[in-house]
Amino acid sequence: MIRTILFKIILGIYFVLWSPILLIGLISARLTRFLIITCAMGVLGLARIIAGIKYVVHFPPTEENGVPFAPNGNIRLDGKAIIASKHMSIMEVAILVTRVPNSFFIIKRELLWIPIYGWAFWRMGLQGVNRARGATNMHKLTNAVAKKIMDGMVLIIFPEGTRAKPGRKIPLRRGLLFLAHELKLPILPVGTDTGLYWPKRGRMHSGTANIWFEPMLPCNASLDEISTSINRHSA
Repeated sequence: MIRTILFKIILGIYFVLWSPILLIGLISARLTRFLIITCAMGVLGLARIIAGIKYVVHFPPTEENGVPFAPNGNIRLDGKAIIASKHMSIMEVAILVTRVPNSFFIIKRELLWIPIYGWAFWRMGLQGVNRARGATNMHKLTNAVAKKIMDGMVLIIFPEGTRAKPGRKIPLRRGLLFLAHELKLPILPVGTDTGLYWPKRGRMHSGTANIWFEPMLPCNASLDEISTSINRHSA
């Protein structure tokens, strides 16, 4: 528990120290993205050094002998798919933003109001959503997402809508299906077990967390198919 408390204290200080740097970075969207990615790499480094949490990213095989995709050669990370990831902790957010080039997330619009960090999220292209607006908002969201994808960005979405505890399956939100159908984009499921090591609350545990990129699903895949894929390896 001492290691967990120490990590959270140092992480808080780390975020405070990054604030003025991010504020300066707001002059440029490209610079802001670089600084956010660098900050995320630092978070992963602190998790490894202080909490003893490493991670491994797994890609599906492309040949019978099991040769995996290289991270920079995975054609499914080129923006022509919606990446739908299980959400268990901050860790997979940091991993995905550092491993998927030019990515953006759909987040609650309130997060964009956070001083400095929220502004940086907006500057790098994260898309805020007002969940209370219903169908009208979904059409506006689809148009905004389509524009970003046309500009070469890659959408990462957490279809559960919240962080899940290990062993818990949360019903997926239908917004993912609406976006995939309207944009005619296949879905790339991503599973993870980061919650075993960096839980939403409580003690952190040393070990090696995993991120699994699953085989592609068509844009008309069902919520059950997507849920099965992102929960395939989850504890």
